[in-house]
Amino acid sequence: MSSNLPKIATIELFTRLDDLLIDVLKSLKENDWDLPTLAPKWRVKDLAAHLLDGNLRALSMLRDGYFGEKPGEIDSYADLLAYLNKLNEDWVKSMNRLSPKVLIDLLESSGKEYILFLKSLNLEDTSKFSVAWAGESESKNWFHIAREYTEKWHHQQQIRWAIGATEPLYTFELYQPYLETSMRALPYHYRNTQSENGDFLEFHIEHSGSWFLVYLNEKWILTQEVSKKPICKTLIPRDVAWRIFTKGIKPDIAKKLIKFEGPSPHLGEQILDMLAVMA
Repeated sequence: MSSNLPKIATIELFTRLDDLLIDVLKSLKENDWDLPTLAPKWRVKDLAAHLLDGNLRALSMLRDGYFGEKPGEIDSYADLLAYLNKLNEDWVKSMNRLSPKVLIDLLESSGKEYILFLKSLNLEDTSKFSVAWAGESESKNWFHIAREYTEKWHHQQQIRWAIGATEPLYTFELYQPYLETSMRALPYHYRNTQSENGDFLEFHIEHSGSWFLVYLNEKWILTQEVSKKPICKTLIPRDVAWRIFTKGIKPDIAKKLIKFEGPSPHLGEQILDMLAVMA
């Protein structure tokens, strides 16, 4: 059996997602910008600044071919992560001098340019950046775009979590593509876990459906085909799933909110530290 998963179409959702972001930022009271978020050390304003950086950095690098600061030696995932964390830290610190209104205006204008650029890409071409958290050393543009969608989705949801306004992003239209993309990390996350040939694992996310892993020829494959009962079915509340994948909830706390059914619950529990972000 081979993976039979379709491409994930997200490009037409970016405008709707950006509109919701601008709406929620314009609704914030002055004190709301300083509220803490699920992102450690970052306030609401810092997350808005980070989203702006995502637009501007991508336009500079991918559209204009301008990479600016050189990363130096990148020999491992840890090296890449350290480099990105430093870039993020420097940017957010410099954005302290900008007002919320300036941030909103820049997000609104750059977001439109960024979406136009993404729409210009050939979906089947190789992206300049791979989706490393899914274990890929080379990715197609459609998956790169889907990854960018998950970035915009979860950072906006972190802002919304801080002010108690998360419902708009939980619609099936917007949340399902986030989950479809994030769950592509499952086989890579389970790569060092062994089981019996033909074993199935099911991961069910509230209101969103199920994803299945099957163990064949000493590796896990994400599939939509189910031929027998899973040895573990993991049931995850909708507001827990995305927080697991973005380090927004501690594994021990998440475990208390999740149900594991079947004879091998330990296999389901391994999703508790799965990441679908560079972290």
